[in-house]
Amino acid sequence: MKYQAEDKNTSAAQPFRLNFDSDASGGLPPAAVVFSGNWAIRAEDGAPSPPNALCQTASAEFPALSLGEAVLTDLVLSARFKPISGRSDQAAGLIFRVQDKDNYYILRANALEGNVNFYKYAGGRRSNLKDGSAKVSAGQWHELRAEITGNRLRGFLNGQAVVETTDDTYQAGKVGLSTKADSVTCFDDVEAKAL
Repeated sequence: MKYQAEDKNTSAAQPFRLNFDSDASGGLPPAAVVFSGNWAIRAEDGAPSPPNALCQTASAEFPALSLGEAVLTDLVLSARFKPISGRSDQAAGLIFRVQDKDNYYILRANALEGNVNFYKYAGGRRSNLKDGSAKVSAGQWHELRAEITGNRLRGFLNGQAVVETTDDTYQAGKVGLSTKADSVTCFDDVEAKAL
């Protein structure tokens, strides 16, 4: 099944950058919608743009939230992230072409597994699209970036290409962030721009 978001915003979508520093601690950025997990802005030592970061601190199968109302087709989405803790996972993800809480793509980096993978979340179920191997260190800030053009999905960690695949399920949508399981992960400097 293919999903196509309304294209009224696709070409007019403005790039945005979120560093969470002007947002209230304990809250969420404007227009954020939590799908699952416990997300909140907090002061985080060493944040790339001090003092605040957006952190996910609860256990859920796939914690995620969307950020803003912009609908993008071809895009570059990036964020700085720090996997802090987690016994079963220490993951950080970018979600894009978000249709709703149950349908989107994920580019996920995992410190415990040493990988950067693409997934498709469809009908509330996650399926693997492509795996990539990469060293992701816990307790350190990294940059995760997804470059999406047509059906081509490219994933980067710290500026290095790690994984690439194609998929035709979703054509356009919103963007957001995700983690996995018991990951405690903070995000900063989230940027999305249309290509």
